[in-house]
Amino acid sequence: MTVRAVLGIRRWRRNPVCRATDRHEAWVALAALLLMLLAAPVLGWKAGSLTDDALRQAVRTQHEQRHLTTAVVVRAAPGTSRFARDPEAAVAEDSTRRSVVADWLAPDGTTRTDTVSTASTETAPGTPIEVWTDDQGNLVMRPMDLSSAHTHAVLAGIGAALLAGGLTESVRRLVVWRMMQRRYARLDRAWAEVGPDWGRTGTGS
Repeated sequence: MTVRAVLGIRRWRRNPVCRATDRHEAWVALAALLLMLLAAPVLGWKAGSLTDDALRQAVRTQHEQRHLTTAVVVRAAPGTSRFARDPEAAVAEDSTRRSVVADWLAPDGTTRTDTVSTASTETAPGTPIEVWTDDQGNLVMRPMDLSSAHTHAVLAGIGAALLAGGLTESVRRLVVWRMMQRRYARLDRAWAEVGPDWGRTGTGS
């Protein structure tokens, strides 16, 4: 609909039977098309760039605050811990991850014990496994890597561009609807003026 209205601008400019509202509608469609083709991609690129910068900073912060620590399996544990669902590995590894009770040393030298999830195939008592901990020795999720951050930024940019395009089209439809309502109102007023005299002798009808 938008493209068809834009193509009609040139044809309607010198058409004597073309209504002013038709030309206005075409110009609104042209403005919306330009916004969708030019402004929406720029907005998407900007949103993706800002998201990428923010996620890169988050990746750096996570890698500074989270540490790979060696824990020792104490025994198997039923169920899954709150760290079993790694966002980056849940789909591929969910069926192979196991919950175990393990011990590890915190930075202050104290021993910590908790239920953790591991993808290791060896979970016998005494087996060393790797877990992620914070500066206090508490269990945390694995830090995000740069490739995942970039992927999220790209998706954010695409989403912003699509949202901007959809919003532009919605505004265009709203403006056109308002123009149509005003057109019908003028027709109603014109008909109210000439309607009562329609067909009478000497009224010019």
